[in-house]
Amino acid sequence: MGDLSETCEIKETHKISAVIFDLDGTLLNTEQVTKGALEEYLAMYGKVPEREREAKRLGMTQREVVSGIIKDYDLPVSPDRYIEEILPFYQGKWKLTKPLPGATRLMGHLHKQGVPFALASNSIRINIDRKLSYHEGWKERFAVILGSDQVKSGKPEPDIFLEAAAKMNVDATDCLVIEDSVVGVKAAKAAGMKVVAVPSVQPEMDQYSIADSVLHSILELQPEVWGLPPYDDWIDNVLQVEPIFFKGFYTNGLLHEFTGDIMSVLPTQVFGNFIGWAKINSSKLLKILVKIGWENSNCSKRHIEAYLPEDDENLHDSEMEIVLLGYIRRSNNMETTNVLGILDEDKSAAKAAFYRPEFSLDACKSLFQQNDE
Repeated sequence: MGDLSETCEIKETHKISAVIFDLDGTLLNTEQVTKGALEEYLAMYGKVPEREREAKRLGMTQREVVSGIIKDYDLPVSPDRYIEEILPFYQGKWKLTKPLPGATRLMGHLHKQGVPFALASNSIRINIDRKLSYHEGWKERFAVILGSDQVKSGKPEPDIFLEAAAKMNVDATDCLVIEDSVVGVKAAKAAGMKVVAVPSVQPEMDQYSIADSVLHSILELQPEVWGLPPYDDWIDNVLQVEPIFFKGFYTNGLLHEFTGDIMSVLPTQVFGNFIGWAKINSSKLLKILVKIGWENSNCSKRHIEAYLPEDDENLHDSEMEIVLLGYIRRSNNMETTNVLGILDEDKSAAKAAFYRPEFSLDACKSLFQQNDE
């Protein structure tokens, strides 16, 4: 399997000239937000989705997904009728999508450095444009945007990646692909490209063995490993990230996520050490450092530890609303996030960061207000 974290040494390969992104589950948390759409639709026909069956459709083209669902659930509709009926269920949720950790940062960095990048998705083009319309400035930055309906065959065939490279006028072997699905990884390798997998289904990470590198989050990506310009946006040992909101129940140093509201659950790709603020009893705000990892090697259960630097009262068995604002850089292998215990070096980095305006109480107050509106 590819490494779960990247080495700082430049790989013995030629320099990457362009990057190609997948969209759903790679740049946007689309799959998390739309999780209930199929369930709502199937309920009209008295059917219930089967989790294992649906997981296997990750990364498939719309045509494959539609025909498979109609067959598997014995639906009395044609493919065209199915699309017409289910589309409103998805469209209502697309506007709620948010960038996954590190996505906006990486695209902004590549754009600033003059590195061309493309979007190649198994969604059809009209749906890609709809999803991008909710994220200001995104569409304009892509040198090329392709959907599966614009090439002969979608992923796992290499057509869409080869077409993206051709339109950017770069050789396929000079491209780096960022993907979240096994289907997409297979397509990229078939195109002769380098590929970094950031699985959206963490318990299946062992299936990504053909990828050149396997990461838990785009935040772990080190551009210099691939011959690309390095980042220059670290604030000492902490990186400012787009706000990540979730709700949890705090007890004995651990946080247990609320799973009732899908919008309050952390995306799978949130991994590592983060600083932020916790709102207790809908009013009191406290600084918090959280360590987000997995309890076992097959990543089947999330593990969240919490450290409250200013815990001056008994907060055990407390409900918390949390906003994460910063990501702590680690010099060692990120896989150590699976080891129990928050390290003193991370506590020190967190305490120092809270003195900066980017991670201050004032910054967090306005964010909580915006999230509540």
